[in-house]
Amino acid sequence: MTEASSKPAADPLARLASSLEGGGTAKGLPPVERWNPPYGGEIDMRIAADGTWFYKGSAIARPALVKLFSSVLRRDSERFVLVTPVERLGITVEDAPFLAVEMAVEGEGESRRIAFRTNVDDLVAVGPDHPVRFDRGEQDAMKPYVLVRGGLWARLTRALTYDLLELGEEREVGGTVLFGVAAGSGFFPVAPASEIAGL
Repeated sequence: MTEASSKPAADPLARLASSLEGGGTAKGLPPVERWNPPYGGEIDMRIAADGTWFYKGSAIARPALVKLFSSVLRRDSERFVLVTPVERLGITVEDAPFLAVEMAVEGEGESRRIAFRTNVDDLVAVGPDHPVRFDRGEQDAMKPYVLVRGGLWARLTRALTYDLLELGEEREVGGTVLFGVAAGSGFFPVAPASEIAGL
């Protein structure tokens, strides 16, 4: 009786890891978009702006554990959650949940192919399913993001930001000259060309 009743009080991190490990996630990602378990509240987990995962104020040191949790991360309308078949737990994300840490480029213009690897080893190729967006950060600095999956974005590192912007060009879109990046049969605007000149 005591043993059974102590299970729900187990540390949420250990409980999550236990429910996910060996759960058949080796081939592809779990179908978190199809799972709708009850919401179990917030846990003291945070993804910092630099992509580091923290639990109860301490960085999670095991990369395999971070990858495991990232595979069940989902963006609900009101919060980021870790989802298993039996529960949803809310976590804090300071900026984007992932960080793009490596970029590969082939070709030129709209036929150019750009691929990114994230800090948890997701691989994404820029295109209609994985667009790039640009936000303004502090002191008007450009902050590019690439969509990884299901409303989850990866922010590019500072070094990759410079590399990506070096691929930029000016194009007239709807009567406005925009500075942007062509890739994956598309053009991803950064800002009006007149604004870029001063950056």
